[in-house]
Amino acid sequence: MPAITVRNLSAETHRALKARAAAHGRSTEAEVRAILDGAVAPRIGLGSLLADIGQAAGGVDLCLEREFVDRDVPDF
Repeated sequence: MPAITVRNLSAETHRALKARAAAHGRSTEAEVRAILDGAVAPRIGLGSLLADIGQAAGGVDLCLEREFVDRDVPDF
């Protein structure tokens, strides 16, 4: 299993990590793993999230055909 060492961590940051770990009921090392896992986890876009919610609610059929309008191209 891969491991890393973080050097020169400030005392303030270490105290904050310990407090955060205690609040979540886990060790400092487990808290750091959770923070790192959350930081690099793939993000789901808002559009994808809304589409998933819509599908879970039964979905909606939309008619999204565009009407073609023949227009003159401006000459600059």
